[in-house]
Amino acid sequence: MPRYAYVNGAYLPHKEASVHIEDRGFQFADGVYEVIACIHGHLADERGHLDRLKRSLSEVGMKMPLPEETLRFIIRELLRRNRLQNAIVYMQVTRGSARRDFAFPAENTLQSLILTTWPFHYDNLPKMEKGVSVITVPDIRWKRRDIKTVALLPQVLAKQKAIEKGVHEAWMLDDEGYITEGSASNAWILTKEGLLLTRKADNDILRGVTRTAISKICMDLKIEMVEQSFTPAQSYEASEAFMSSASAVITPIVTIDGHNIGTGKPGDVTLRIYEEYRAYVEGLRGQQLRWSA
Repeated sequence: MPRYAYVNGAYLPHKEASVHIEDRGFQFADGVYEVIACIHGHLADERGHLDRLKRSLSEVGMKMPLPEETLRFIIRELLRRNRLQNAIVYMQVTRGSARRDFAFPAENTLQSLILTTWPFHYDNLPKMEKGVSVITVPDIRWKRRDIKTVALLPQVLAKQKAIEKGVHEAWMLDDEGYITEGSASNAWILTKEGLLLTRKADNDILRGVTRTAISKICMDLKIEMVEQSFTPAQSYEASEAFMSSASAVITPIVTIDGHNIGTGKPGDVTLRIYEEYRAYVEGLRGQQLRWSA
């Protein structure tokens, strides 16, 4: 089956889709992006991801390239053309194509809007049954990690280091030795006292959209969630750990830097939050939430 992408107003065969070599996303990483999961035909946290897209664009001096309702239509049409019910949708907006110059181009320069999608299965995943392992690495990113920019080289290097170590993800450490987040996920631990810890969402991390839903789930399940920094040593002593993102959803972590977490198996609290999130995505827990910085 041929794959289709959306590029600047046109649905194109994936192999023919392209942007100009002077697109500022390519030249300067001058752009932002969002990723939305489609699970059994349900777009997970679509509202929240579009909220965050607008905020990221605003923070770098760009506007939404199209009205939100038009963008929602394009997402659904792209999924329809690719015949996908379980997928990842990737949206990227750049400042457009212009002569290479660090200064912003003329105000009438058209932004680039690119959407791609590919199959992504969410059921009966081995990582949910067995969990995954992570390592810790230094966080070498810029100081505005709250913007979902396409400048992802530090995350690429962190993820590659994890792969070379034979593990799934890398948790990054700030200069004081505290965990910020994963290369492509938010980081969570459950203490032996039953507190669910995750780092405060400020400029040091990207405030996850999935994180917003988890916060509401914790409130409903009467799990005490605390925004608090934690060290690798504290994570080694946790009873459970997991990571969250649009593509990871909620993935149990069973070892960190070679240390078994809890029993070394996915924990009951993590799995309960995961099941509740799946119900939330399928519309069984009310309206999906908005996202705010």
